[in-house]
Amino acid sequence: MLAYILVILFFLSLISIIAMIWRKLHLLQNGQILINPEIPLEMPHLKSIKYFTVENIKKYEHALLETIVRSYIKSANFLKNKYEEIKLRIKDRINKNHINKDRKEISKFLKIVMDYKHKIREIKHKIKKEENL
Repeated sequence: MLAYILVILFFLSLISIIAMIWRKLHLLQNGQILINPEIPLEMPHLKSIKYFTVENIKKYEHALLETIVRSYIKSANFLKNKYEEIKLRIKDRINKNHINKDRKEISKFLKIVMDYKHKIREIKHKIKKEENL
């Protein structure tokens, strides 16, 4: 799939280059474009290029450093606040669960009935074991 896309892009770029050259040749034949053998290429002094690049690098370096520090501080504060919120939510849920468990006390009668049921199950289980032997 990727190979097909690359081939299609290659041919599209090839066709566009051919169209640009054909257009230039057409304009040359009509005399609308003049061919100048001299290409004006002025090179500024090397020290001035170095000076401007160093100044721009320093300026952008400070701006980049400032944005990195600001984003670090903002994200750290955001994560700290979210951590505190989540910690409080978890504590609230734990407290709610403990409160709900403490409130649900079983009456004495129900405890006695549950104990008898367990005893009856144990007796039935023992009887089944003895019958199988």
